[in-house]
Amino acid sequence: MFKLYFITGNREKFKEAKDRFKYLDIKLIQSKIEYPEIQASDITEIALYGINYCSERLKSPFFLEDSGLFIEELNCFPGPYSRYVQDTIGNEGILKILSNIKKRSAYFKSVVALYKDGPHLFEGISRGAISNKLRGQNGFGYDPIFIPEESSKTFGEMSTKEKNKFSHRSIALENMAKYLENGVE
Repeated sequence: MFKLYFITGNREKFKEAKDRFKYLDIKLIQSKIEYPEIQASDITEIALYGINYCSERLKSPFFLEDSGLFIEELNCFPGPYSRYVQDTIGNEGILKILSNIKKRSAYFKSVVALYKDGPHLFEGISRGAISNKLRGQNGFGYDPIFIPEESSKTFGEMSTKEKNKFSHRSIALENMAKYLENGVE
């Protein structure tokens, strides 16, 4: 069995990844190693910095993930600043900003950075819209306000298994899984 470390302190992210990899011969292990998250306007740059930083400290194959919510009517804000915005104004603040805006198109973008014989990047995008109110208790972050295309539920109203059918993170992890299936020893 192939051991792969997921560097994250977020239990919900780990749960989503574990569900996504359950069909592979991979033992997924959560690692809560701290690494600096640079401020940049591109989440790919942030993920690449994190994986390069961690590669100097870890020998085993590992990955990390960075993602952002991009609200099109707000010029793709909060984007790479999603965590900061979530920590400061939260979902209620986003709903307040959008209160008089009819166009609520948004997308989540995820970049998974794998370090296995060098860095490899995998991307996933989930398109949808911002709801008019908080809906659901599941997940984390913006899940209670994001409705993916082809669904009437927010991520916050979905189980992990349901969310993984639409999730940006799930798409990026699936792209990584396909890569690993071809090279797992």
